[in-house]
Amino acid sequence: MNDGNQNETTGERLRREWSVMTFYERFEQVVALLLSAVIAAIIVTSLLQLIQIVFTLLIIDAFNPLDHKVFQTVFGMIMTLLIAMEFKHSIVRVALRRDSIIQVKTVILIALIALARKFVILNPDASPGKVAALAGATLALGVTYWLLRERDDRTAKETLHDRS
Repeated sequence: MNDGNQNETTGERLRREWSVMTFYERFEQVVALLLSAVIAAIIVTSLLQLIQIVFTLLIIDAFNPLDHKVFQTVFGMIMTLLIAMEFKHSIVRVALRRDSIIQVKTVILIALIALARKFVILNPDASPGKVAALAGATLALGVTYWLLRERDDRTAKETLHDRS
């Protein structure tokens, strides 16, 4: 990925590529870097709040992970952080010029994590229709991801076969 130069840092590679980028590619690069910084700040703030809440629950409220509401709160916050981190990771890939645009598969995976979070924080008295709708959305996203992955695997095999 370093065009033969194993000692080149990411910053050096970005500076070298900046001169050959179009105006829009530069704009996209700056937006990706700014979004990455904003999301990083949100992640740090959310992590500090999560630590504070868990500490409060442990010390003051005698944390009981079997209590459904406590479980929902703590793991809902953890999964929200995971979603933000995955989203940031996908933006960083664009900023580091590893991908030219946000990948559809990554967006689908983030949506699947968000749905998994919704299942975790779902109230026990949720209507069957709501559970069925969430399950249907999860199934549709899962099938879509699987189809995209199959397509990418098939394309990779064809590319490998063409090179040999």
